[in-house]
Amino acid sequence: MVTNLNDNECVQVLSNNYIGQLGYIYIDRPFVIPMTYFFDKENNSIVGYSEDGHKTMAMRNYRKVSLQVSEKKNDHICNSILVHGIYEELSGSGAKKHLHEFSAGIKELISKKEHKNLHCISDFSHKINTKNTPIVFKIIIDEITGKKITSDNS
Repeated sequence: MVTNLNDNECVQVLSNNYIGQLGYIYIDRPFVIPMTYFFDKENNSIVGYSEDGHKTMAMRNYRKVSLQVSEKKNDHICNSILVHGIYEELSGSGAKKHLHEFSAGIKELISKKEHKNLHCISDFSHKINTKNTPIVFKIIIDEITGKKITSDNS
């Protein structure tokens, strides 16, 4: 059975995960790629980072993007959400602040959800203090929808 998730359930899926599928348009064609993200609940936005390339060039040209996130709750329940929003590039101290929040948030989420103590998160922290800071961006959310798929055996 397929049912709609309410707004709070959609926010929970977004908050409790950190990998999604980013959708964007480049030269009139849709692209979908995996992305590590952090949900900034306070500002109702998604924070990510990237190198300068195809994806950032595309999002600069057409700022409307989507992020799809799915989670399997158990053998009988799967939740999926779709976020629509607007790409906004960050710079300067604001970018570094968001990148720091991103790394701290991902570390906390992985520690809580997967019970792992990460050392690789220093890769993100290291990027904060280098001259070649990656492109930090946020997706300002304007809509979230979601579905719950429940098998007959639940």
